[in-house]
Amino acid sequence: MAATLSCGSETGGFHISESRRYPHEKARPRPTLFTTPRRLRDPELDSANASLLLSLNDQKQPLLAQLKETRSQPFGLHDAQQRPLFAVQAGVNAEEALMHVSLLLKCAEEVSDEITEQGSGIERGLIWSMVHSVEMARAVVDALLDGVRTSR
Repeated sequence: MAATLSCGSETGGFHISESRRYPHEKARPRPTLFTTPRRLRDPELDSANASLLLSLNDQKQPLLAQLKETRSQPFGLHDAQQRPLFAVQAGVNAEEALMHVSLLLKCAEEVSDEITEQGSGIERGLIWSMVHSVEMARAVVDALLDGVRTSR
């Protein structure tokens, strides 16, 4: 999925538009506009977001180019001597790392989507919530990568 996210200051909400990138993806109905009335919004959060956006717009070079390479980061299971079996390797650039994150999120999205069909009642709702969260995370990563590619 490709997604764009923009803030609507008059409505106090966010507009999200999505398009299917892969022909085999299942079409699911999605809302296109989320609005939060001003009286329910947190002014401190609005101020922090405005400050963050201002600082991001003032960057001399793209933020992704400013990120350092990965450092070794063990994760998952350990063997009998408590040594990690898996680790993110050191020296991977940010764009490559985000591409792999996108692929991992795509896999999680597809597996979760299949499980949703087998769930019932509250399980289906919980799984659908997870699918949607993974989908949104992947859309953010893909949008970052698309932004870097178009700025070159």
